[in-house]
Amino acid sequence: MNSNITSQLWITSFPLWHFVLRAGIVYTSVLLLLRLGGKRQIGQMGAGQFVAILLISNAVQNAMNGGDNSITGGLVLAAVIIGLSVLVAYMMFKSKKLEALFQGEPTILIHRGEIIQGNLKKELLNIHELKTILRRQGLHNLDEIAEAVLESNGSLSVIRKSEFPGFQSITSKVDK
Repeated sequence: MNSNITSQLWITSFPLWHFVLRAGIVYTSVLLLLRLGGKRQIGQMGAGQFVAILLISNAVQNAMNGGDNSITGGLVLAAVIIGLSVLVAYMMFKSKKLEALFQGEPTILIHRGEIIQGNLKKELLNIHELKTILRRQGLHNLDEIAEAVLESNGSLSVIRKSEFPGFQSITSKVDK
């Protein structure tokens, strides 16, 4: 009887190709939905966004496993998700168009020391959130910043005015 229970742990309720298809559809859908959510959702996740990610994973679980709780089904799903992740990374490495589709493009938030309000709005960031992100990087004064770019992975790259030789001479030439 014990061996019967143990063997049932490995028997799937559906053919294996169902798991592959389900995992592929859900993986692609969630990837695209996260992309639509914006760079900020991934790189600068707050408590609300973190909860949303947890709930999404719970919501799509049954769509992937179709109610099958076998070890085999779980392992197949895990292997398919990892395989798709590697495949997407390879495809993005090979194709800049796919990289732009899946990752997006960097967005300049501060240029030549000036905040670009339109880009903040596009990324659903307000000035207080930008200042919070900058403080995490040890920048407490906006006057210190020459350039700030929200990268496609959600991180913020910053160039200080002190790291940009000739910054003052460039801005004074532009201002004239």
